[in-house]
Amino acid sequence: MEHWFLDSEFPNSEMDKARFHVIPFPLEASVSYEGGTAFGPEALIRASSQLEQLVEGYGNPGLLGIHTTEAVPTDDGPAVAIQRAQALLKQAYACKAIPVMLGGEHSISNAAIALLKDCYAEGEVGVLQFDAHMDLRFAYEGNPLSHASVMRRMVEAGIPLFQVGIRNYSEEEQQARRKYKIGHYDASFLYTKQRVDGFGSLALPQDFPKKLYISFDVDAFDASLMSATGTPDPGGLFWWDSIMLLEQLTEGRSIIGFDVVELAVNQLHHPSYTASKLTYFLMGLSSKRY
Repeated sequence: MEHWFLDSEFPNSEMDKARFHVIPFPLEASVSYEGGTAFGPEALIRASSQLEQLVEGYGNPGLLGIHTTEAVPTDDGPAVAIQRAQALLKQAYACKAIPVMLGGEHSISNAAIALLKDCYAEGEVGVLQFDAHMDLRFAYEGNPLSHASVMRRMVEAGIPLFQVGIRNYSEEEQQARRKYKIGHYDASFLYTKQRVDGFGSLALPQDFPKKLYISFDVDAFDASLMSATGTPDPGGLFWWDSIMLLEQLTEGRSIIGFDVVELAVNQLHHPSYTASKLTYFLMGLSSKRY
């Protein structure tokens, strides 16, 4: 392996001695606008060499051990690749580690369904999704494993879902959200809320699971902050918006895994660094909620 996460600061920890298992998953099979997500994991990991060890407010999560796996092979198609990723997720669970999947398009989160269904009791874990899009289509361009359908598969599997930052969706998705009674703080609501009285009163519903899997699509960020994604969208979250919301919404809950997806490499270097810093922040947040 040429590079691993934070290789400038730490050795690649042994699998059974690491709190975090980083799983690069360079899947690009159903992107619907600009490509480049296949290069996202490598770019994010390379950018991590520029991070410092400390995460403000969360100490040094790297000292807990970070094990980076080999990238998930994708040459045999998305269905086989997702099965391979499922095995790595369950391996992390067996090691009592927090799995960290790096995409790659959002369809990689399909792999997490097996983890949440097979390793936890029904309703024990909920998914907290940061995204510009609902990803609730039944299928997109005939593909039920599409990045635009991944959260539909989640809720169909009976996994509770809460969405943050949504601002671009179809009528079909709006109907699905109502059907499955999906909670949400959409971008327009957050814009107004922040300017009226801030995010301090925001929380997940009382009956939402106490264990969380976070799925963070980088297009949740405003397009001016994150241009390196397949469908950058204006009106999104900025850095401190995202950090405050992540802290606020995970208060009193534990994070059992997360993914950072849809980084589509372009000629700029700051988006890869931003995604890398987000990943390390989530490690810090997870270590305090574990």
